[in-house]
Amino acid sequence: MPRILITASLALLFCACALTEKFEAPQVSIAGVKVVSVDVWQQRLRVRLHVHNPNSMPLPVRRIEYNAEVAGQQFASGSSDDSFTVPANGDAEFDTTITTNVAGALINIFARSGGPPDSVEYRLTGKVSVQGYWRTLPFDQSGTFKLKQ
Repeated sequence: MPRILITASLALLFCACALTEKFEAPQVSIAGVKVVSVDVWQQRLRVRLHVHNPNSMPLPVRRIEYNAEVAGQQFASGSSDDSFTVPANGDAEFDTTITTNVAGALINIFARSGGPPDSVEYRLTGKVSVQGYWRTLPFDQSGTFKLKQ
């Protein structure tokens, strides 16, 4: 009898997993960067991230973890534990503050462009944890952002 209960429970669990909603990975991009404070050893930047939900259902974000490359160099990594919901086929933005030492990256960027550029290329990779689901949705986006002072 216990074997039948275990088998029936496993069958129900697998059916429930098959019926759960399938989310397509969101598109995450940098909407803007603002310098908060600067000193010789570290810089604090407020990064505004834009999340686009390509799904036909709302995307309840529990956490976003990300790695950012700027001009081909590792720039920062971090996470946001602020949960929010991105509407179905919609967009949301949120701010996150990072602390980094960008001196090396800036020297490389300035050397390539002959001075402070108006915009910088980036690559943003990471994963989105969805509330109520065990798995995460990976993302990998590239683009450019304008430098704001």
